[in-house]
Amino acid sequence: MTLNLKRCTIEDLRTLQEISYDTFNETFKHQNSPENMNSYLEKAFNLKQLEKELSNTSSQFFFVYFNNEVAGYLKINTNDAQSEDMGNDSLEIERIYIKNQFHKLGLGKYMLNKAIEIAMERNKKKIWLGVWEKNINAITFYNKMGFVQSGAHSFYMGDEKQMDLIMTKRLI
Repeated sequence: MTLNLKRCTIEDLRTLQEISYDTFNETFKHQNSPENMNSYLEKAFNLKQLEKELSNTSSQFFFVYFNNEVAGYLKINTNDAQSEDMGNDSLEIERIYIKNQFHKLGLGKYMLNKAIEIAMERNKKKIWLGVWEKNINAITFYNKMGFVQSGAHSFYMGDEKQMDLIMTKRLI
């Protein structure tokens, strides 16, 4: 088994869109209406939106490869790219998604540790993320990795208001 991470560039735009659609759909379609899923996917993962995010110097995307196959991706944000104002001493993990067929292989821990490594290299004091309150598996995983709930914020999945738990881990 070989694992590696590759930073995404603008040349990876279509692959990023494909894995974004696939992983988000696999993760949440069974808990949301098709209309709300389609609305969210079209808004969050259209090529123009992803290109804008990829071009932001305060954001980075990484593909995780399992045996040379794209298995998931990670998106991190600093400074004003963070989805909440958590200060310049914070790094946000905005997205960490893995295709279902690659679950339980250590990829989530691998990507999370990479994000922590980057945060420490940049002298960040904390790392944080938002996780849907109904995503119990992810919440359990983040708790095991040392994250604690520090707040919450709402977001819209189509026309349905939903809640993300904000989970934080101190690094220093």
